[in-house]
Amino acid sequence: MKERNAATIRSIAEVLWVTPPEHYDAHSKMLVTPETDRTRHFDFRISSYQPKGYVARHSHTVQEQIYYILQGEGLMELDGERTVVRKHEYIFIPPGVEHAIFNTGLEDLVFFVITSPPTDEPIAEAAR
Repeated sequence: MKERNAATIRSIAEVLWVTPPEHYDAHSKMLVTPETDRTRHFDFRISSYQPKGYVARHSHTVQEQIYYILQGEGLMELDGERTVVRKHEYIFIPPGVEHAIFNTGLEDLVFFVITSPPTDEPIAEAAR
């Protein structure tokens, strides 16, 4: 990794795959997070779900997410409604929307995930 004034350049090959909680046959590389870089505003990762892989239904209190499909196809569930998603489609998920994604295809479903803010904790009110 090269660092220039808090900016970083890194190869995706340097980042290990992890399996986040409530993910099944679904793995991610945490590319830019508060733990890996000096960001305070977002989490950027690439995810790969094997056929039959999925994330359990969940929602976020304050976080917004964008998924951008790079490869494969699957079902995106938003508040109980399922839609097929494919390469070069994106999904915007506002806070409070229950969602899940399932790889129903025959190859890995690979997509970027951008989340802001990086944690789902409401911002504390300023001290009075």
